[in-house]
Amino acid sequence: MTPRLETERLALRLFELADAPEVQRLAGAAEVARTTLSIPHPYPDGAAEAWIERTRQVYASGSIHAFAVEAKVPPLSRETGELAGCVSLRVNGAHRHAELAYWIGRPFWGRGYATEAARAVVRYGFGELKLNRIFAAAMTSNPASSRVMAKLGMKHEGTFSQHIWKDGSFADLVYYGVVQGEWEDGGALSVMR
Repeated sequence: MTPRLETERLALRLFELADAPEVQRLAGAAEVARTTLSIPHPYPDGAAEAWIERTRQVYASGSIHAFAVEAKVPPLSRETGELAGCVSLRVNGAHRHAELAYWIGRPFWGRGYATEAARAVVRYGFGELKLNRIFAAAMTSNPASSRVMAKLGMKHEGTFSQHIWKDGSFADLVYYGVVQGEWEDGGALSVMR
């Protein structure tokens, strides 16, 4: 059974095919795609559906845990459960570590959703998945992502110069990480199955 993670303002759940139009709209925005390693812009038709199907398949294998981030009380409408973004763990079970990745749609920036959602997934990774280490990377041109990692208690581990090719040029990546024994949780998480 797939977990549903609950925080004060957010619900995190497995993606559904019905999320595809919002994934394409939010992730495909130039401001979001520019700050991520693998999201294309423009976001092609059909790509969100294919990505959601892959996330559901790899979730079953335990290698990637990709959660849809829903704002419980959305800023854009009076409806609940508005898709705000994604946070995931790419798990290496043999070494009990995972890479944390996330994106939040532009209309939801500046509300602390990335930090709140990422903290919930780090807690899930250490508590439920029994990981020993979680790390994350961001382009140096995306200082907001580095601030999220620092707020999670991750430590700067290094900068890899010209490490990736993005939008026609090389970009530097900064890496942060934390081990389970050094992570300070500082919050409550409800995991429902």
